[in-house]
Amino acid sequence: MRQTDNRVLVIGGGTGMPVLLRGLKKQPITLSALVTIADDGGSSGKLRSEMEMPAPGDIRNVIAALSEAEPMLLDLFQHRFPDGNGLSGHSMGNLLLAAVTNLSGDFYDGIKQISQVLNVKGNIYPLSKYSMYLHAEMEDGTVVSGESRIPEVNKRIKRVFLSPMPAQPLPEAVEAIRESELIVISPGSLYTSILPNLIIPEVREALRDTEATVTYVCNVMTQEGETSHYSAADHLQAIYDHIGDDVIDSIIVHNQPIRSETRQLYAKENAEPVSYDLDRLRSMNIKIIEEDIIDRSQPVIRHDAEKLSRLLYHMLVQHSV
Repeated sequence: MRQTDNRVLVIGGGTGMPVLLRGLKKQPITLSALVTIADDGGSSGKLRSEMEMPAPGDIRNVIAALSEAEPMLLDLFQHRFPDGNGLSGHSMGNLLLAAVTNLSGDFYDGIKQISQVLNVKGNIYPLSKYSMYLHAEMEDGTVVSGESRIPEVNKRIKRVFLSPMPAQPLPEAVEAIRESELIVISPGSLYTSILPNLIIPEVREALRDTEATVTYVCNVMTQEGETSHYSAADHLQAIYDHIGDDVIDSIIVHNQPIRSETRQLYAKENAEPVSYDLDRLRSMNIKIIEEDIIDRSQPVIRHDAEKLSRLLYHMLVQHSV
């Protein structure tokens, strides 16, 4: 067995990934993040179309999560300009990423430069240096284009795919998959934040070839327009349908009831707790890890970064034994 240096790679995007990273960066590991660039809404979408660059929004949030800079500097980086001027809706971090990309001519180089300035702990890899567009084929055969539009049509999704093809993943990201000891597919919007990272053939093959343990942290709540009425097995089956059933080794599910007042809050958004159907999960040839992994101090459902990071570190240590 090769010498271990506790290499952990988190794959994802959206709001779930930064929460997970804030906990993991405190562990004694070599941490990396592979981040989606398919966002086409808001500030990210404007910069992507006007500057022909990958969407920076998810990258910005991961930089902020992994940064150990002074709080005021991070507040500036995450500052979003109010409506009513030419910068309406833009965040300072997105503009900085656009500026360094423009100066260096390379999106990944720009990320590395800002990561150095903001004292980022770990490596951040965009899925690609080049802009990509996400599309979804619905079960009724219609095709919807654009990450932000896919949930809006509120139809059951059959599959998602990227253009242009063949997509060109960042070589360093593919190498990180092969060299990691634990790979964590983060919680997040299943079809628009998670799957876009997994469906590029080189990424899929690297995940299949890696010696790492690959675990999927399942969402706690469903999402209208993407995973309405999905169980944990439905989430897993969607991943299987896109990349095969021989990639993921384990699934982490939340195993405690959600408070009734929280359920009522989410019901207004047509969201409900993700049930985990143990018999069906067992039939899918996967290890099931049941834990209480939500932060009960939050008014909304968020994974508990500390609990989850300790659990994942324990999995890493067990893998290395």
